[in-house]
Amino acid sequence: MNQPAQNPVGILLVDKPADARTSSARVVAAVKRRLIAAGAPKRIKVGHAGTLDPLASGLLVILIGRGATRLCAELMSGEKEYEARVDLSHASATDDYEGPLESHPPPASEPMRADVDRVLAGLVGTIMQRPPAFSAMKVGGKRAYAEARRGNMVELAARPVIVRSIDVLEYQYPMIDVRIRCGKGTYIRSMARDIGLALTGRAACLAALRRTAVGAHRVETAVRLDALPDQLIQPDLLPVPALSAPADQTPT
Repeated sequence: MNQPAQNPVGILLVDKPADARTSSARVVAAVKRRLIAAGAPKRIKVGHAGTLDPLASGLLVILIGRGATRLCAELMSGEKEYEARVDLSHASATDDYEGPLESHPPPASEPMRADVDRVLAGLVGTIMQRPPAFSAMKVGGKRAYAEARRGNMVELAARPVIVRSIDVLEYQYPMIDVRIRCGKGTYIRSMARDIGLALTGRAACLAALRRTAVGAHRVETAVRLDALPDQLIQPDLLPVPALSAPADQTPT
């Protein structure tokens, strides 16, 4: 039975745009405003099952009401899929285009497609990955990105993450387009950096990122942020049971 419209419970799949002004928190706030406009209580719980950087686009799983927000940990531990563009000709302190870019001189010879395939194959499975200096990891009780912004660039310890697969979608030097399926805690920025190090001996950086799936749920079924109705009511939401089963297929 559906919850009453003024106290909705469910899940909304939103396709977040790549926009420096549109953080995941702003998407949550936009959804909450539309729920309240339809009569939901002002203290309604709204959250998401995994953030996206402002310049990343794609699937945000928005959890609405207590019955949905309890699934946050379950959804965040599931497998995710991304499409990423890796730029071998640049590096940055943030390991993506958000930071100042450092240009690399042209290589004596460009990596061949066979070299790319070999390097990517070596990044599949359980690997040790060093998180970016600009990340939410904690260092001495403080967020690493806060320390990095103060000029204290801490090299974080590598930790195990699971990469299920990496497929090349297109390669034309210096850009590699890849599709990555990975487990909880995997930093795609770190993967971009490490792909460059393995291929050319120089760090690469992430040029673009789009999340295409969380568990069995794909961005193709999501609503664009700019297409959300002015008011959100219960029929606009997916029921919680529809997501609770597939979300934990691949715990990490």
